[in-house]
Amino acid sequence: MSVFAIVLLVAAAALLVAAEWTRLEKIGDARAKRLRARRKARFRVVHSEPEDDDDDFARSVERDLASLPTIDEHEPRR
Repeated sequence: MSVFAIVLLVAAAALLVAAEWTRLEKIGDARAKRLRARRKARFRVVHSEPEDDDDDFARSVERDLASLPTIDEHEPRR
């Protein structure tokens, strides 16, 4: 096989890859979507006791509000 034939073969392969590049990208994107869907399928929702969470949240808000510095509105400004 001559060098010229090898160069033509490589050029033809490069042209084919360049022409089909968008379709090859779509195949890669589809694979990534399938992998993501598989990972998402393994997720599960964890339910907690709603009463406990609400009470804890209310207590933490009250504690935060109590620790905030306050100013007296009746004091004259300097």
